[in-house]
Amino acid sequence: MKKVLLLLANGFEFFEASVFIDVIGWNLEEGDNTTKLYTCGATKEIKSAFNHCLIADLLIDEVDVNEFDALAIPGGFEVYGFYNDAYSDKFLELIREFSAKDKIIASICAGALPLGKSGVLKGKNGTTYRRADRREELKSFGVNVLDQPIVADDKLITSWNPATAANVAFMLLELLTDKENTDKVRKLMGF
Repeated sequence: MKKVLLLLANGFEFFEASVFIDVIGWNLEEGDNTTKLYTCGATKEIKSAFNHCLIADLLIDEVDVNEFDALAIPGGFEVYGFYNDAYSDKFLELIREFSAKDKIIASICAGALPLGKSGVLKGKNGTTYRRADRREELKSFGVNVLDQPIVADDKLITSWNPATAANVAFMLLELLTDKENTDKVRKLMGF
């Protein structure tokens, strides 16, 4: 079983998190049945942007990186406190651990910014939300910021807005399984 850890900061966007949950879940039930997703946060109860709550499966301190094949990180809203968690030492260290063990890391929108701050994107290509200040911030972390919707550099995937979310989740699934299986799941989901 290939395991995906969905790392959630307070202020995360539910839509961006939900595509990972659904694509990996559809594969578990209707695809090749080889993937499972677990949620994780700094606290058990995580409040999303727009103030909806989710109960995490794991706390960051409970995560054994060796048990997972990939890390998924949705973006979020600053006004809901996204960067308080996303830029915390615990979040950044977990990202570094996944990278050091050569695991896949897929992010959506502002989810690329903690990748940049952690240092795992330094000297690599990436993208993030298309607001000038966010793109400049990513660049300040030593990232070669490309003006394209999705950027994959080695096992690191970044994207620029919620519209890219499903494609990022399908890219992750393809890296975990294969193209034929991913195409099957994509078709079953109506994409």
